Amino acid sequence: MGSRFTGRRPTVLLIAIVTVVCACRSSDPPIRVTRDALVVENHTREEWRDVTVTVNGYYRGTSKTLLPGGRLDANLGNFVTGLGQRFDKRRERVTRVEVRATDASGRPVTLDWTPGTK
Repeated sequence: MGSRFTGRRPTVLLIAIVTVVCACRSSDPPIRVTRDALVVENHTREEWRDVTVTVNGYYRGTSKTLLPGGRLDANLGNFVTGLGQRFDKRRERVTRVEVRATDASGRPVTLDWTPGTK
């Protein structure tokens, strides 16, 4: 009788390992900056609304929503000042990123990034 369940143990172990690996996936920081692009991820379980991303205090980009687990990928050249000037990645470096939004419950969402932030 004891041997009847031995075939299931590897399956249970595999499910446990997959669950742990998937749970660890969101260990990436919610804001990541590369030379050419900016990534913002919603690591919460609620939709974000009226998302505003500000780079270096001047350049802005917006998105109406960001779903739970969702991701915004933006080319830095798409961020624009109020006067229409685009971020010039050949001359400028990202020194600060601010993300502001409202979650589905009406609470403010605030994320900030500076070089070296994880």
